Amino acid sequence: MPGRRPERLPARAVATAREDLDVIVARDPSVRRRREALLHPALPALWTYRLAHGLHLRGHRLAARLVGNLGRLASGGVEIHPGATLGRRVFVDHGAGVVIGEMAVVGDDVTIYHQVTLGAVGWWRDNGRAPGARRHPVVGDRVVLGAGATVLGPVLIGADALIGAGALVTEDVPAGARVTAPPGLVTVRRPVPAAAPDPGPTAAPDLTLEESIEYAADR
Repeated sequence: MPGRRPERLPARAVATAREDLDVIVARDPSVRRRREALLHPALPALWTYRLAHGLHLRGHRLAARLVGNLGRLASGGVEIHPGATLGRRVFVDHGAGVVIGEMAVVGDDVTIYHQVTLGAVGWWRDNGRAPGARRHPVVGDRVVLGAGATVLGPVLIGADALIGAGALVTEDVPAGARVTAPPGLVTVRRPVPAAAPDPGPTAAPDLTLEESIEYAADR
């Protein structure tokens, strides 16, 4: 109707948006206030995901994928499938190269660093699963996924677990456990001492012919 005021956003959506901003301020030392958090690179991925997820649940799969692709472009490479389930106060740091698959479930207060993958093993394995069987990980509450961590398949990551940077996980991880990648070896290379200069052949002293023959024989 003309003159009718537009409806306000649901209070739940507003509260969730505020939580997203507060989490960025709390976990990113470089961000000190909400207005700075609005420019965080991962924020577009989270907000477009929530919209895309709602469309996905209503059966609008094509529109959901379109919104998800826009979020990936705006965030610099955070790809969250609209079918994935994300909890509250999920923090994606840096927002680059993160992949979260369709059937992945992420709990509350989870921290995800850059280049983390929550994916499937591969079509050669998944095509043999029963219809509707889960293909992606379930991540419990308060889990930390370090930079470059890869979690593949229908595994369960227990609450409060820590998946270290570069770790590959293909089996269940108990609650509170730590998974670390092999550390890099540091080899200290000491400088090689310079070789003493070659003085060259020693000149023979000024001798007579007979003395020269004896000198050469002694050498």
